[in-house]
Amino acid sequence: MRDLGRGFGYLMKGQRWVAQHGKQYGVGLLPGLITLLLYAAALVALALWGTDFVGWATPFADDWSAPWPGLFRGFLTALLFALALLLSVITFTAVTLLIGQPFYESLSEKVDISVAGFAPESGLPLWRELWISARDSLRIVVRAVIWGVLLFALGFVPVVGQTVVPVIGFMVTGFFLVEELTAVALQRRGVELRDRLATLRGRKMLAWGFGTPLAVAFLVPFVAVFLMPGAVAGATLMARELAGEDTGDDDPQGPDDASGPGGRVSSATGGRP
Repeated sequence: MRDLGRGFGYLMKGQRWVAQHGKQYGVGLLPGLITLLLYAAALVALALWGTDFVGWATPFADDWSAPWPGLFRGFLTALLFALALLLSVITFTAVTLLIGQPFYESLSEKVDISVAGFAPESGLPLWRELWISARDSLRIVVRAVIWGVLLFALGFVPVVGQTVVPVIGFMVTGFFLVEELTAVALQRRGVELRDRLATLRGRKMLAWGFGTPLAVAFLVPFVAVFLMPGAVAGATLMARELAGEDTGDDDPQGPDDASGPGGRVSSATGGRP
């Protein structure tokens, strides 16, 4: 349970860090604003033409007697829009990080420098880093979409679908948010996607403490944009713990305690370059 509080603490520390570094915060807002505009345009288009799309996709309902075609298509339209909202929450971070890769890389490096005086570097050219980030983000999005569709379907199960499933949904979303956010710092340390996922699975409470409150907050319009810079900063501090590095914490843990069984990330470039 201690990890749950530590995860939330990293989220708060990240927000405090960007509050103390106004320039980094301002630059970090740009990718989120761009992504928000793109998602808003897509959702508005779905709201305007979703009914027409559902009607086109269900020609077999044309021969049904009234009012069943309207009820059936109205239900499918609402279902489609709800699914789009769910997927937008799940994929927002991945898309924002992809768009803002150079901005968030710079922010993450500044956090590392503020703690240790230097920032680990991958040694890869920018195009290679962008390719790896896009590839890994796509893999995570696919996993998240599969989970999202599954949980959405389970939401129709009486009682469980309205109580247990939403909680699981926030926990799953939070886990994937943490993976995407810590990837900014861990990729610079040469940590592959498989190792990142394995490490976070070994520190689920830490990931949930950071990611679940963030997933809940991201449901509020515009909040995701303003929290993203601080989330990247906090995830960088968390990544330092996962890599067994100093986090600048007032209550530091040793490498063994910080990592837990099977929890430490191996890093080829975690030291001073």
